[in-house]
Amino acid sequence: MRSSARHKRLKLKSEINVVPYIDVMLVLLIIFMVTAPMINKNVDINLPQANAKSLQDKKDPVIVAIDASGQLYLTLGTEKRQPIDVETMKTKVGAFVKANPEVSVLVAGDRDGKYDGVYQVLADLQQAGVAKVGLMSAPESSGKK
Repeated sequence: MRSSARHKRLKLKSEINVVPYIDVMLVLLIIFMVTAPMINKNVDINLPQANAKSLQDKKDPVIVAIDASGQLYLTLGTEKRQPIDVETMKTKVGAFVKANPEVSVLVAGDRDGKYDGVYQVLADLQQAGVAKVGLMSAPESSGKK
């Protein structure tokens, strides 16, 4: 009996212990997950210009325009463009979109205006219940590249 117990103790393990390798891989995974977002923060983006065709809609769109000074203008359907304050714009556009759910709502921001103004108009339209909003732009001139 004694010799069999001694024989079992001397038997070598022939398996590879992979636990340390798994630990190293998990640490590397965490390092990559932490550093990957930091790499993308400093990327400069030059947006492309495209010759997109204008959307043809049977109904006249609702156009909310904002000039360089931040003044809002509203065009509802066939009405003329008129200056408007934020609360009235939210009320009128919200009611118009509820009555005409298929109508297009577009925001026209002045080229020299601040992005914050356009962003605020988008947020106001969302509060008014408008789910889809498009941004207007001037067509690309053929002489510029």
